[in-house]
Amino acid sequence: MSDLLTLDHVRAAHARIRDSIVETPTLHSQTLSKLTGANIYLKFENLQFTAAYKERGALNAILLLSEEQRSKGVIAASAGNHAQGLSYHGTRLGIPVTIVMPVPTPTVKVMQTESVGGKVVLFGETFDDAYKYARQLEAEQGLTFVHPFDDPNVAAGQGTVALEMLESIPSLDMLVVPIGGGGLLSGMGTAARASKPDIGLIGVQAELYPSMYALLKNLQMPCEGDTLAEGIAVKIPGAFTSEVIRELVDEIVLVSEAELETAVSLLLQIEKTVVEGAGAAGLAAVMANPEMFAGKNVGIVLCGGNIDTRLLANVLLRDLARSGRLARLRLTLQDRPGALFKVMRLFNEHNINIIEIYHQRIFTTLPAKGLITDIECEARDAQQLQGLVDGLNVAGYKVERVELNK
Repeated sequence: MSDLLTLDHVRAAHARIRDSIVETPTLHSQTLSKLTGANIYLKFENLQFTAAYKERGALNAILLLSEEQRSKGVIAASAGNHAQGLSYHGTRLGIPVTIVMPVPTPTVKVMQTESVGGKVVLFGETFDDAYKYARQLEAEQGLTFVHPFDDPNVAAGQGTVALEMLESIPSLDMLVVPIGGGGLLSGMGTAARASKPDIGLIGVQAELYPSMYALLKNLQMPCEGDTLAEGIAVKIPGAFTSEVIRELVDEIVLVSEAELETAVSLLLQIEKTVVEGAGAAGLAAVMANPEMFAGKNVGIVLCGGNIDTRLLANVLLRDLARSGRLARLRLTLQDRPGALFKVMRLFNEHNINIIEIYHQRIFTTLPAKGLITDIECEARDAQQLQGLVDGLNVAGYKVERVELNK
């Protein structure tokens, strides 16, 4: 275990920051427990002022700076949540904060960072591009770089999440923690394992960015793609954090984009709480690997809630489509009066609501008197929708479902 990160460091960080952060609740979810077969306890870090746990580590790090470092200011590279935490607490303490973000960062994260006092510089397509540029500005302007994860002081601050969870629910058997660069798991794992040596520690990464997973398993795996969990989309994990995690973690699991979408949707529908993709990764992992968690008291960190509103709407609608409550049916019809009316009668008979209708006469391989009609519709459940499809088939219509990626 690293001498730079111990239970004492995490406890000292908690004493240092606790009056300036929200001690978020850890609550049991009856419904998610029934769905997963585990006893699910959720840590609502999306209820922090900046809607993410990141402000814990950022605050701990800046409180340990010298007066000279504070006066010159700090800089960081961030996909969003570290930026907000550092900007909020830095501004509150009178410390100038500059943040370099990748250009594709969700607008909500840029706006929120600026709204709490940070100066945002957009540069590059990935976190790694932004990181290199921030290091350049650090040298040019004499600023102090506050790393989003690969810093023992930052990791100690993040570890306070585990202290609060175990204080609230001492009976936790396992913690499921998202991994980007590794700051959260290294801090939480250090605190949890020292407090409760037999506790299980499971890390979670998005399938598109399996950087820590590949590193610890000595694999070559691509890290690229447009993931819902941009908060943990890190190509190169921390050098310090990876060594800590190597000693602590029991397993790292990967979750698909569809699993992340489902988890975001479930947390909103069941717990009435908004989480971003990275914040839902823990629940996605439990749902994708039920045998690993069955019957255990499982603590899941909802690590952030900063998700673009339009993206959230898309996620919710796509989840309705996967569950069979929304569908797009593609029918081949004859282009003649009454053709669409006859189809509408069948929708009415099955009590299925039509949302939109798209006609395609020109760009089609059908004969000139044929047309393709796409009908978006809303059903009570997948069974009711299947009843409609069966009815259309019986009536002689060729029906094709326009499917989402699974």
